[in-house]
Amino acid sequence: MLLRIVTPSSSLCNAVLRLPQSISGQRFTRVQRQTGVLAVQNARLYVSQAAEAVLEKPAVGSDAVAKVDEKAVSVESKSFAMNMFKGKISTSQVFPFPSVLNEDQSQFLRELVGPCEKFFEEVNDPAKNDVLEKVEDHTLEGLKEMGAFGLQVPADLGGVGLINTQYARLVEIVGMHDLGVGITLGAHQSIGFKGILLFGNQQQKVKYLPKLASGETMAAYCLTEPTSGSDAASIRTNAVPSPCGKYYILNGSKIWISNGGLAEIFTVFAKTPVQDKRTGEVKEKITAFIVERSFGGVTSGPPEKKMGIKASNTAEVYFENVHVPAECVLGELGGGFKVAMNILNNGRFGMAAALSGTMKGVLTKAVDHAANRTQFGHKIHTFGSIQEKIARMAMLQYVTESMAYMISGNMDSGATDFQIEAAISKIFASEAAWTVADECIQIMGGMGFMKEPGVERVMRDLRIFRIFEGTNDILRLFVALNGFQNAGNQLKSLQKALKNPIGNASLLAGEITKRAKRKAGMDSGLTLQGAIHPDLGHSGELTVKAIEQFGVVIEEQLLKHGKKIIDEQFVLKRVADIAIDLYAMVVVLSRASRALSQGQASAQHEKMLCETWCIQAHDRIMQEIKFLKSGTSKQVFKNLRAISSAVVENGGMVNPNPLGF
Repeated sequence: MLLRIVTPSSSLCNAVLRLPQSISGQRFTRVQRQTGVLAVQNARLYVSQAAEAVLEKPAVGSDAVAKVDEKAVSVESKSFAMNMFKGKISTSQVFPFPSVLNEDQSQFLRELVGPCEKFFEEVNDPAKNDVLEKVEDHTLEGLKEMGAFGLQVPADLGGVGLINTQYARLVEIVGMHDLGVGITLGAHQSIGFKGILLFGNQQQKVKYLPKLASGETMAAYCLTEPTSGSDAASIRTNAVPSPCGKYYILNGSKIWISNGGLAEIFTVFAKTPVQDKRTGEVKEKITAFIVERSFGGVTSGPPEKKMGIKASNTAEVYFENVHVPAECVLGELGGGFKVAMNILNNGRFGMAAALSGTMKGVLTKAVDHAANRTQFGHKIHTFGSIQEKIARMAMLQYVTESMAYMISGNMDSGATDFQIEAAISKIFASEAAWTVADECIQIMGGMGFMKEPGVERVMRDLRIFRIFEGTNDILRLFVALNGFQNAGNQLKSLQKALKNPIGNASLLAGEITKRAKRKAGMDSGLTLQGAIHPDLGHSGELTVKAIEQFGVVIEEQLLKHGKKIIDEQFVLKRVADIAIDLYAMVVVLSRASRALSQGQASAQHEKMLCETWCIQAHDRIMQEIKFLKSGTSKQVFKNLRAISSAVVENGGMVNPNPLGF
């Protein structure tokens, strides 16, 4: 991952100081002159030292992280998450809360929801799947008959033809009942053959999608290798073109592949020699292939023994001299990294949807126990400590569900700038669901720890979600570094404006004024008025203030670290945490505003959920910003590095037992 620093000449910076008080008949006000004097010193620093701290090609080539799309990080991005890193508010993708289903789509979805719920309540047995470590055969057949293996495949190719929002609703039901089945279905269609849907040519779609949609053949996504996890760019599986050019010879192996032992069709990523058309130089680049088990040379290992999602088949897959026809290249030759990351980005909302369903189911169990369990002469739901747990569980579910349908709605509306939001939803959902399950067990006490209620199985199943399809640690870096890149691009455009200060006087004056006001803690003009319901005005103000201060701290960190920001993972983690909280504030503001505006029966309840979340999230954000600005953060980070180094060097704890032996 490279950062580029371009330091403009001091004369360009000084040009701002020489702006006349009146340009082309436009007179600067006293406030503009004063704020210009205050902020020009900062502008000089931003431009000369940090304005160009822009990520050139973020690394983080991983099964978690997308290569940054230049369009997506442009200053015109409509992404709310992108813009908040610049201290800006872009409301087009978050207000009003998406409502994308027309009457026919809503009716069709209603017709699917009932049978789906009935199937998982009456046919599927999650406990038995867990014990058998496979989805029962009759369950798989029933899912195929329902069309569950091709939910988003177009109807003319044998699928159900659902849009993302419809898909989210059905995935939510699956997540409520059985995550093992959810992974089997998700690994098949959310990532397994999603590449064919997104990048396949017409011939590939016609050839493969009908059988995949029916469940006649199953799909798997093959990216991770023994030496390549989050760093997807380091894969070793290779595909060499044959002398005749009609096929590629594929060799290598992939590990921990969901559906790996069941799949007949694989989306495989391998390094291939690619010639640069301009220079003639040959380089190894990643290419995506559609690989059939029937090609020969494709084998799989035994099912892995796992902590959770035992019903889902996970196996190693081997490719030995597999002859892959040239027409099975998926997308462009050498464009596999783009294919891999777009598949993951396009599927992450489904994880949030599934886990919002999981939380809903777990919360129901906790509430049932709390409402019926008597201790000290009272039902335990009357105790404050239990009430706080239930309320927080409800808030976490509400936020997760809101994120899932916000992002799916954005996608269905044609949005292309949603990669940060999708990553945030995966991080938030996986951590929120774990917390909710943990608190459910705590509320249920010893009963929660027992096998029969099924919460222990849910908790085991949930643990993988913070790891696969991008570890939350790497995704946090992705969120923060994409945001920093976007903020750096804005500062880069300001640098260009400084080259022509007279022609860009209005732009410069506005940016200088805004920065000075933000620095001084004054109202910078940002507002959510008109976007949110008036009853949520206070929550909106807290969100705006947090965004303003977030923009300040991003520029300060760029100034402080420059291109070395990439190495400041202690900072990046906290920046990502702030971004996650901010996006959560906005999605609940949007959803609660819709409920209030429409007079929904749950409106006042949603208002309380929103208000409570925004108050506490604002406090967390301000605390993190204060910490990042403080001198103590430097010492804390230094200590953390030193403690970790000492423990690693010692192979474990450094300090002796208190008894001295």
